[in-house]
Amino acid sequence: MKLTLRVWRQKNADADGAMSTYEVDGVSPDMSFLEMLDTLNERLILQGEEPVAFDHDCREGICGACSLVINGEAHGPERTTTCQLHMRSFRDGDTIDIEPWRAAAFPVIKDLVVDRSAFDRIIQAGGYITAPTGSAPEAHATPVPKPDADVAFEHAECIGCGACVAACPNGAAMLFTSAKINHLNVLPQGAPERETRVLDMVAQMDEEGFGGCTLAGECATACPKGIPLSSITRMNREWLRATRKVAR
Repeated sequence: MKLTLRVWRQKNADADGAMSTYEVDGVSPDMSFLEMLDTLNERLILQGEEPVAFDHDCREGICGACSLVINGEAHGPERTTTCQLHMRSFRDGDTIDIEPWRAAAFPVIKDLVVDRSAFDRIIQAGGYITAPTGSAPEAHATPVPKPDADVAFEHAECIGCGACVAACPNGAAMLFTSAKINHLNVLPQGAPERETRVLDMVAQMDEEGFGGCTLAGECATACPKGIPLSSITRMNREWLRATRKVAR
């Protein structure tokens, strides 16, 4: 396959960025998207040019570090992470636009790499439990109703990639924040911080400068792990419950 890549290049957070065009030949349909970028970078290095900076780690669809906007879609045309997107999703001769996440709370570090530490600070505000765990408890020591366990597991699948923010027309982080709140709030281990967790994490989310949610639904559509839009309404109920309890 021969492809034309239009890649966002930006030297650092303070510099202006622009799209640069590269021709890449000999791309196998079996390559992952990141392997294709590796091929481009190998050529750039051999030519004495600066390689394209992009983020990645596990390359197994687990960590979410490989976040890119591809042809205007978070993670590209398939509902998966960028590292699990393969070049067979494209055709010979295609032009592919590759950009970083676009959100005020995710400033560009270099080229396609953005700073997502805003997510870390939301987690630090309440995404934990204080119940002493010690060694692994016996599986049946704390009974959890099956529906609650299913909800917890569903929300715990969030890998924090930020596709929800990138896809949202408002740059909101509600789906991410709701997933991190809900997967703990439905479990007995998370009960001691149930109210403070949702209040503190939502407050931190607002402080980070994410946009407001208008339930456009693009976040759930783009999420590679299928976190449902109903997660946001569940979090809103938790927030209202907490504010009423605190007001008493």
